[in-house]
Amino acid sequence: MAAAQPTLATLAEDLAIDRTTSRKLVDECLARIADPKGEGSRAFISTDAAQARAAADAMDLRRKAGKAPTRFAGIPVSIKDLADIEGQTTAAGSRALADAAPAKADAPVVARLKQAGFIIIGRTNMTEFAYSGLGINPHYGTPLSPYDRASRRVPGGSSSGAAVSVADGMAHGALGTDTGGSCRIPAAFCNIVGYKPTASRVPTAGAVPLSTTLDSIGPLARSVACCASLDAVMAGDADIELKPAAMAGLKLLVPETMVLDALDQHVSAAFEAALARLSKAGAKVIRKPFPVFDAIPDLVRKGGFSGSESYAWHRELIAAKRDTYDPRVLARILRGAEQTAVDYIDLLNRRRAAITDFAAAMDGVDAIVMPTAPIIPPRIEDLEREEDYTRQNLLILRNTLIINILDGCSISLPMGQRDAPPCGIMLSAPGGRDRQLFAVAAAIEATLAPAV
Repeated sequence: MAAAQPTLATLAEDLAIDRTTSRKLVDECLARIADPKGEGSRAFISTDAAQARAAADAMDLRRKAGKAPTRFAGIPVSIKDLADIEGQTTAAGSRALADAAPAKADAPVVARLKQAGFIIIGRTNMTEFAYSGLGINPHYGTPLSPYDRASRRVPGGSSSGAAVSVADGMAHGALGTDTGGSCRIPAAFCNIVGYKPTASRVPTAGAVPLSTTLDSIGPLARSVACCASLDAVMAGDADIELKPAAMAGLKLLVPETMVLDALDQHVSAAFEAALARLSKAGAKVIRKPFPVFDAIPDLVRKGGFSGSESYAWHRELIAAKRDTYDPRVLARILRGAEQTAVDYIDLLNRRRAAITDFAAAMDGVDAIVMPTAPIIPPRIEDLEREEDYTRQNLLILRNTLIINILDGCSISLPMGQRDAPPCGIMLSAPGGRDRQLFAVAAAIEATLAPAV
């Protein structure tokens, strides 16, 4: 289980006292990736073992010389196949870009991870062009959720390989992206933690866009503190010790508008049990309608921002390589052609108003709380029909996408159920409250942690 695996803080301590080395950590991750019985061949699109080992050896020498750039120097992390790594092709999980020229420079967020001393272990698989929350990829295979692997369940998307790489110990943290839930849904389906920052917090340059309005880059890892540390590096912030908020008096709002509809029995039971534990720990759980969410359906008609902005980026590539696209992804991109300039301008204006309303409605509330996804990971074989794929995809994106549209920050963490289907609890706040949200999430994580 992911919970038994080391956190970034544990690994940093081990490195500091010579209990382990970067080379050992890298070799262990590479061995798990190469294991024919594991998910490495589907979780990763590519690895560069020689480069990773050379970087690890160099970092071990720097640490011995007292020149490690940060406490995390030497820890292996994975990079979603959406972000540029110098000298490598960024295919974005597609065949259409598989022959693109290698990147001339690292994306800024990748450069920041390298500057902090993290070792890039490989490029992770993803939904083609990040355009689905299920994580299915017909070109490179679909890595399986750790839950009930015999039933072959989806890992969540679009950061599918990122989540599986962390859950299976093939990396100790991952760079993902989140346009409508792509860090949080895979985290929920793989029983780890995923964070969507305020979009402007982390630079998106050097990453293939889905929606320039909604895109954000965030971490997936094994704990709230791990995500907070990775987020700080990605955002160019100082590494500040995370102090959990006090549970007593914490105000948590459970919206009764839309987000609790159609929950399956596992998610509903886990969510209610989690709320009961939070209330018992002293949090004030407020349940009421949340009218701000009533505006969301109109903001996703005709594909919303993702449809229009992805179509603008893809239309020339589609003209040249249409047959290489996953038909399910292609259909979603082409919805953008239905929008007019008036539609797009109207979207911008209505989104701006909704963001203002969200901030006002959250005055005096520490976080809004809801299930990350309404269902547990579905089986891949149950998504073969296009109508089933579309229905399930829209359902699992429903709750997470709201926060992207409202320009908020949001985190998914496990609900604390042992030996049960993976279910995520999602905490969200208006944009700019990232550090406060991490403190709230750390307190809730500790409260919901299963008894040892």
